[in-house]
Amino acid sequence: MSGQTLVIMAAGMGSRYGGIKQMEPIGPHGELIIDYSIYDAVRAGFDRVVFIIKREMERDFREVVGDRTEKVASVAYAFQSLDALPPGYHLPEGRVKPWGTTHAILAARGVLDGAFAAVNADDYYGPRAFEEIAAWLAVPPTNDGRLHHAIVGYRIKNTLSESGGVTRGVCEADEHDFLVSIKERRMVERTPTGARFPVDDGRAWSDLHPDTLVSMNFWGLDARFLDEAARDFPVFLDRNLPVDPMKCECILPETVDAQLQSGRADVKVLYSDDVWHGVTYREDRPSVMRAIAALHEEGRYPTPLWG
Repeated sequence: MSGQTLVIMAAGMGSRYGGIKQMEPIGPHGELIIDYSIYDAVRAGFDRVVFIIKREMERDFREVVGDRTEKVASVAYAFQSLDALPPGYHLPEGRVKPWGTTHAILAARGVLDGAFAAVNADDYYGPRAFEEIAAWLAVPPTNDGRLHHAIVGYRIKNTLSESGGVTRGVCEADEHDFLVSIKERRMVERTPTGARFPVDDGRAWSDLHPDTLVSMNFWGLDARFLDEAARDFPVFLDRNLPVDPMKCECILPETVDAQLQSGRADVKVLYSDDVWHGVTYREDRPSVMRAIAALHEEGRYPTPLWG
């Protein structure tokens, strides 16, 4: 398989770590989480990586991540900017929060010309997800007028932090492995029997089975997604700017779910039983480092990763 593009949403990396150069390594030879996504993607057949970053972090990002990636894949950059809004819309005074993952993907319209996969920069997904999405991308979509997307689903038991609650997109799939709905659940935490999240403004809890299917923001997106999302984005702004101009976010799960519920798209559910790793809380880092070191010791990754 060749000619496949992976989009990595990395515009928030510098903000979270106080700069790209301050990012904390998690691999035994200083590897970053993003390195494992790139490695697994190339191994699965991806040969092009598009990084979505902030313009002001370009120099450091190229030095720390981009230049190394260019040795194994073709690299392009897209730049997410707060003031990149549709004609007639203006950045609310005082807003500093990004507009969300859909807005991030829209920043790449100028460098994407086909179907693609999209992931977060700071999540470890495991090799299976990249293999599944690469195989899906290799099959030409049905020409029936609808958008055809894919999502890699994980078992919630494999995605939780021991340090606190997390946000997860809880997925419902039908008997043919197509997505029925995806709902964001906040402050999901581990329990002895699975997981739970608060309801009724925190006055009660709703339980989740440990094998509940969740999204970790790993998508395969139709080539036409960008045009469709660009038409949807002003609708989002009209609905949300009047009520939450400082913090509203247009996120991929909600954008895709809106396309799904309106009948404009279908979403194939792919599955991974790999364990997700991420540093949601600073306290997560030691356990993530131990888990990644174990993968190296088992031979799943070479040491050092890039040779």
